[in-house]
Amino acid sequence: MWIVVASHNGEPGMAQAAKALQAGGSALDAVEQGIGPVESNAWEDSVGLGSLPNVLGQVELDASIMDGRALAAGAVGALQGYEHPISIARLVMERSPHVFLVGEGARRFAHEMGFPRLDLCTPQSTQAWRQGLQRFLAETEIGSVGEREQLLPLVNNLQEMVRHHGTVNFLALDSQGDIASGVSTSGWPWKYPGRLGDSPVIGAGNYADNRYGAAACCGYGELAIRAGTARSVVLYMQMGLSVEDACRKAMQDLQPLLAAQGGDMGIHAMDRSGHAFGITTVAQAPGYWVVTERSRAAEERKYLHFPIQHPQSQGT
Repeated sequence: MWIVVASHNGEPGMAQAAKALQAGGSALDAVEQGIGPVESNAWEDSVGLGSLPNVLGQVELDASIMDGRALAAGAVGALQGYEHPISIARLVMERSPHVFLVGEGARRFAHEMGFPRLDLCTPQSTQAWRQGLQRFLAETEIGSVGEREQLLPLVNNLQEMVRHHGTVNFLALDSQGDIASGVSTSGWPWKYPGRLGDSPVIGAGNYADNRYGAAACCGYGELAIRAGTARSVVLYMQMGLSVEDACRKAMQDLQPLLAAQGGDMGIHAMDRSGHAFGITTVAQAPGYWVVTERSRAAEERKYLHFPIQHPQSQGT
């Protein structure tokens, strides 16, 4: 049997992921090919092309992928000018001696691997970036925002506007019993240049282990880093908890952080037998997606709501 699990914004890639597995492809193929169409969707403003820029108006992308067979992983962070960071992350894993490349190094690696450069800003994303800055800067100041001696006060003000920002997650189990996970995002809009959330951090944003299962996160990335959330879910399954109980326990670990600092968190997980589960702190959240060898077509499933009392929400 095979199965693909994806976050609510992963719908555009579900058919491609399923097609990869139907053709005998690997879980890694399904994850990469599922995330690719989401990265190319200019209307998805938190992943790939058309993403909302950082405070300087630059789109910086993060992605990671993990192979549950031998705990191999690859990641890129703060990557500018390339549409498919998930594919670049896979080549970091498969072609380099490293796990994680960022910034200029990631850009250079993408060029060396033959990926085409692309301006990731769209008129819509640029307009949204400018409208945010207009709340705190005069129109004449926006063009020279990069020349400001201090960016942090502006970034802190802009983050007050961020309520929730998306990440695309894919988990897959193939017919050979191999498991893979992957995440791709542009992170917080108006973020400080170089900011990395949990998405490119193995063990925080995603984790996969053939022996137990896989998990991936979306939400307030800094907190998932501090709690090692994706790894925690898999570790709880290793300790004998069901996939549902493992996700609940990981959310309980996060609860003090979320209550103190605000923000939202969602977890998608799957055990080694292909049982999938989704949990989120967002009330009335859109469902997550699952497609199996039996269903053949993606079906939307409801998240379990895990309520958190917090002062205000922040983004991923």
